[in-house]
Amino acid sequence: MITAWARGLARHRTGRLLAALTGIALAVALVAALGSFLTASKATMTQRALRSVAVDWQVQVQPGADSGSVLSLVRKAPGTRAALPVGYARTTGFTARVQGSTQTTGPGMALGLPDGYRSLFPDAIRTLSGASTGVLLAQQTASNLHAAPGDTISVQLPGVGVRQVKVDGVVDLPQADSLFQTVGAPSQSQPTAPPDNVVLLPAVRFAALTHGSTGTTTQIHVTRDTARLPADPAAAFTSVTRAAHNLEARSAGTALVGNNVGAALDSARQDALYAQILFLFLGVPGAVLAAALTVAVASAGGERRRQEQGLLRLRGLRPGQITRLAGLEAALIGLLGGLAGLGIAALTGRLAFGTATFETSTGTWTVWYGIAFVLGAAVATGAVLVPALRDLHTVTVAETRKESGASGARTPWWARYGLDFALLIGSWLVFRASSGNQYALVLAPEGVPSISVSYWAFLGPALLWIGAALLLWRLTLLALAHGRPVLARLARPLTANLAGTTAATLARRRRPLARSVVLLALAVSFAVSTAVFNATYKQQAEVDARLTNGADVTVTEPPGAYVPPSAANTLKVSGVRHVEPVQHRFAYVGSDLQDLYGVRPGTIAQATSLQDAYFAGGTTGQLMRRLAERPDNLLVSAETVNDFQLSPGDTVNLRIQDARTKALRTVPFHYAGIVKEFPTAPKDSFFVANASYITQATGSDAVGAFLLDTGGTHQQQTAAQLRAGLGTTATVTDLTQTRGTVGTSLTSVDLAGLTRIELAFAVLLAAGAGGLLLALGLAERRRTFAIATVLGARTRQLRGMVLAEALLLAVTGLAGGALIGWALSQMLVKVLTGVFDPPPAALAVPGGYLALTALAALIAVLAAALNGIRRARRPAIEELRDL
Repeated sequence: MITAWARGLARHRTGRLLAALTGIALAVALVAALGSFLTASKATMTQRALRSVAVDWQVQVQPGADSGSVLSLVRKAPGTRAALPVGYARTTGFTARVQGSTQTTGPGMALGLPDGYRSLFPDAIRTLSGASTGVLLAQQTASNLHAAPGDTISVQLPGVGVRQVKVDGVVDLPQADSLFQTVGAPSQSQPTAPPDNVVLLPAVRFAALTHGSTGTTTQIHVTRDTARLPADPAAAFTSVTRAAHNLEARSAGTALVGNNVGAALDSARQDALYAQILFLFLGVPGAVLAAALTVAVASAGGERRRQEQGLLRLRGLRPGQITRLAGLEAALIGLLGGLAGLGIAALTGRLAFGTATFETSTGTWTVWYGIAFVLGAAVATGAVLVPALRDLHTVTVAETRKESGASGARTPWWARYGLDFALLIGSWLVFRASSGNQYALVLAPEGVPSISVSYWAFLGPALLWIGAALLLWRLTLLALAHGRPVLARLARPLTANLAGTTAATLARRRRPLARSVVLLALAVSFAVSTAVFNATYKQQAEVDARLTNGADVTVTEPPGAYVPPSAANTLKVSGVRHVEPVQHRFAYVGSDLQDLYGVRPGTIAQATSLQDAYFAGGTTGQLMRRLAERPDNLLVSAETVNDFQLSPGDTVNLRIQDARTKALRTVPFHYAGIVKEFPTAPKDSFFVANASYITQATGSDAVGAFLLDTGGTHQQQTAAQLRAGLGTTATVTDLTQTRGTVGTSLTSVDLAGLTRIELAFAVLLAAGAGGLLLALGLAERRRTFAIATVLGARTRQLRGMVLAEALLLAVTGLAGGALIGWALSQMLVKVLTGVFDPPPAALAVPGGYLALTALAALIAVLAAALNGIRRARRPAIEELRDL
């Protein structure tokens, strides 16, 4: 009997089975793909964090301790691959006499590097010119001294005097901040910048030169075996932190560990949680929607299933046998749908990432695929078996023979109690609380192993999604129940004198039709919110790169060097459209030292992008005009405005170094507006002023950086050409290079991968919600069309009835989905502000993708309608006989 029943289902209920299989397959594929992607993303974050560190540990030997004993202890520590001692000595200055002129710098550092240091730590030092061994001078020091390989410089050491060395090469120190950190000090106590003047010496030469010098210390630089660390950044951070603490405990106070690899993983673990949040915010709704689509597909044939169950009961089948038959259908849908979903997930991984396993381990891939398959089986059970069991115990045989039609006219229970309004109010309250100025979605205290996420913030978007769907359901029911005259007028061009009948049919079927509208709207809203969020993220990643680099290409002059604005003419190489000089000085406001940028208000926007969101108190154009009209106007950071309680027009006295006397002098400015972000400026407080006024006040028009506009193209080629011409006299960076360095590890996992997965499934869900439900609904109404044909309805009128329902579904579902998606996008971006740096001024709308989604939904609805029209053309007698 079971075999015969299975063959009957496959032969006569093919469409219903395939529709349910499609829903299960989409749910399983989405969970398997996103889960595997999330795990792979975390592993990618860990690997990138590890690769970003040049020296894993810097172990500071404490005063009075024996460096040899500490070195031996470090080398014996579990996980240590290699360790080398590095000497640090403070210098009081450098002097060089080049081409008849003498150049002198301020204090700096001398480092003693043992043999093999560069091979063990290849990313710590980058050679710019000359030899890669011997006496190496940092790029900025070489620029300050006008020194080059072969020149002799004097190093002033406290307690020893002047020592002369011959420069063998000029190098760059890519990770100078960590190299010259104060080991053991909290982040707020670290130096604001690494030393400007640095010389690297061979260890033997360093020991000879610094013998007897005061202020000499030793660090042990360590490379760790990171291959065995957990793939999850949080677990890896905990592991390396515990190892560092263990070493400090075993050293009994003779060593402090500067845990550079831990600091990198500390940042990555926060990004990993944001990736997990994105998975929940953007992925889970899709899986829920696919499950809801499956339930809706199954319920679309609920009336026919009840009739079949009643017939089986009349023929003497026991409840246990009927349950096994219903279980067979659920098992077929769950098994075949689950396998199809896993196949789709594997294909998605192959197409999007080049591998079906999403670059995860076999164990991880198997776990996620297993979880997805079990969830698919659970959805199939809930969609098919549970309703069958409920009907078996609550519906009599006589009731199964009645046509339920619109399932009664009673208002749904949630509408009677106003659940939709309650959910929307709750969503607004949660959103207000979770989007406050002091609210942190992810809390990751620096250096603390524990990390937490405020998951209750998920309630805001979740309640909005559900509440808006229920509200749309309510409005659709009301419109269909009380808007029959309007529906008749709208349907008249399609159905002629059957317009009233069409309106009555729509009103009678308002519940299944409202359910279809809501599912289509939810699918569209999922597509809209996901697409807008991803587009906005890409937009802000580009904005962040531009803010950091300043322009397409930026030429940064070394501090203290005098480069006039006229030097811009030498930078106008092929491909450069405009060169904009920007001054960079330092100024004291009270006792607070801040960066000061001097710009030309009329032309600065020609080389870089300035958004209104970067400023407060006026638009970009208005504030630039204020700087131009009154040169002593000043743009101040919000923190400074609050600290000093400034009001527009207030005088702000800054102390700036006079280029002629080298002394600080007081220069009056007037507060004209707030600047939050500015190209090349730091994230903390700074000033922006008119360059001409700074030149007049300080006696120098020296430029700190040149911003080059290349029209967004050939940035790398232009930068390479400039580097070849400028050599070590300036630092050249391009936007392409900066994109890879400023992005968080969240960016490194390539959000585009998440985008490709979610947006592809969003299109499929929108098409499925629009087409499958309409097709099944029309298939279940073949008897209605056959009776209408017997009563004299023409083919054109039947076609009009089908098209009227299809148009109502498409228009209402797309419009409702667009509104819900817009509201959800606004809330998502606001709640997930921590993902964006800087926060967006406006959302980015991917018009092409949204048009594709709408087109896919319309095509699916039209295809279902055309299929329904084709079926309506069958001879009525033949149709009634089959039914």
